[in-house]
Amino acid sequence: MLGIVTNVLVRFLIRDGKEQFNKARKLIKRELANGKSVFINQLVLLETEWVLRSLYGLTKIQLLQTISGLLDAIDVQLEDESDVEEALFIWRDAKADFADCLIGARNRRLG
Repeated sequence: MLGIVTNVLVRFLIRDGKEQFNKARKLIKRELANGKSVFINQLVLLETEWVLRSLYGLTKIQLLQTISGLLDAIDVQLEDESDVEEALFIWRDAKADFADCLIGARNRRLG
């Protein structure tokens, strides 16, 4: 399993620099070709959401689609996926940000 860092995930999703995107894609493809999956922990996911929103100007709808796409990807494993799913569901109609929704979902699960 390949645990990827925020920079690799952002480069892969945004594709704003051909060289950096190709490096990220090559790294991910190599792991998948070896039968491994890609792991995204919650810190990387939150940092990625922040970067995409703050630096790249993605809208809430675009972010919802992007994170949902990661959840749906067969070879991608997100840390505590059920928390991420719940956070996305709540965030659709919430005024809170994604991080707050994920913290709430995680706290509910942990009691």
